[in-house]
Amino acid sequence: MSLKFGTDGVRAEAFTVLTTHYVAALGSAAAQVLGGGQWLIGRDTRESGPALAAAVAAGLAAGGAQPISVGVMPTPALAWLAAQRGVPAAMITASHNPWQDNGVKFFAPGGLKLLDEVERAIEAVLQLDGPEPHDVVPSHVDALGEYVAHLVSLGGSLVGLRVVLDCANGAMSVAAPAVFRALGATVVVVHDRPDGRNINDRCGATHTASLAAAVVAEGAHLGLAFDGDGDRVIAIDELGNAVDGDRLIALAALQLRDEGRLHADTVVVTVMSNLGFHKAMVAAGIEVLTTAVGDRYVLEALDAHGHSVGGEQSGHIIYRDVATTGDGLLAGLRLAQFVHDGGHALAELAGGVMTSYPQVLVNVRVRERHPRVAAELSAEIEAAERSLGGDGRILVRASGTEPLIRVMVEAATVQQAQAVADELAAVVLGLADPCRFG
Repeated sequence: MSLKFGTDGVRAEAFTVLTTHYVAALGSAAAQVLGGGQWLIGRDTRESGPALAAAVAAGLAAGGAQPISVGVMPTPALAWLAAQRGVPAAMITASHNPWQDNGVKFFAPGGLKLLDEVERAIEAVLQLDGPEPHDVVPSHVDALGEYVAHLVSLGGSLVGLRVVLDCANGAMSVAAPAVFRALGATVVVVHDRPDGRNINDRCGATHTASLAAAVVAEGAHLGLAFDGDGDRVIAIDELGNAVDGDRLIALAALQLRDEGRLHADTVVVTVMSNLGFHKAMVAAGIEVLTTAVGDRYVLEALDAHGHSVGGEQSGHIIYRDVATTGDGLLAGLRLAQFVHDGGHALAELAGGVMTSYPQVLVNVRVRERHPRVAAELSAEIEAAERSLGGDGRILVRASGTEPLIRVMVEAATVQQAQAVADELAAVVLGLADPCRFG
């Protein structure tokens, strides 16, 4: 069975499921749909990256394109380059997944993630039974410095700020320290020695404990943890507390509003954002527009209505006036500027911006995805919501990137949220015939 596009490209175990043959065929199909001409190819630091980048280059060439390699580069840097040059791009990455996985994200000319209908068109012309395309040697461009210079141009002086950067042994290992140092910050860097297998390994945006310890030990004003391809960020305050995407987006919205740059006083988030975020924005007089899970849906809403900022609880944050996708470094830079210029500690800013409702997420691993699981369990979900007495929220959905059904419950207490989540997960167990529950 052919792989399908999820919420963020195609992703699977490298070489066993995501084979070079498949990636080459995918590249050829993408060139047919999006057109020939120049294509940029970037990758993160995974061991499988060079082989899969070569495969997608061969496929693109077979489809009539001219592949150009930019080597190891963060996803937002590749998207920015694609926008600057008006060409499509392919990124070889599995984002926050472990090193054994890899994937392919495509960007249309202009650096925009693909619409659903474009992905379906690529799937429709994908030919897996064709011959292996001939190897090609793509042109190479060293363009990371252009991205670094771009972000430096957006920032102001950070002299006097002490920051710890966790680069997840990934694609931000060069760019992030370069930007902060160029702006005058005192920078301590951890997890910036990629070896092909240590990407996201107990570090980065999904594992912030070591960064928190480093921030406290270094007496830093804040820490920033990126994921493997750099399109998301989680912050750590000076006390060692994590500041998740909801709080970062709330602070971003308030920052832009105070600068007079929050269009229509509206912020865009997904259905995963905490109920406390919504209440905080209402109290601040900021309207919240909600989309499906996936930063590309946030981007579509930003573009459709001309809004300024949006993102996901997981740390994807899009500043639409200067970026076409989530950019962890840009978001971290804006936060650092807020702390530096405002004279308030991050713990004070993050603690005061919103009160989070306890949130419990239970994942049910399944053999087959159930994209309509919420409709199939509508009666059970409605009954569970009634049990929360109007002071909570439930979301049941199929993961877009993994064979999981996610059961998320927010409630007044963590005990209540856990009890409701466990009850619904048990119902999902019977519906989905899972092979494991966790």
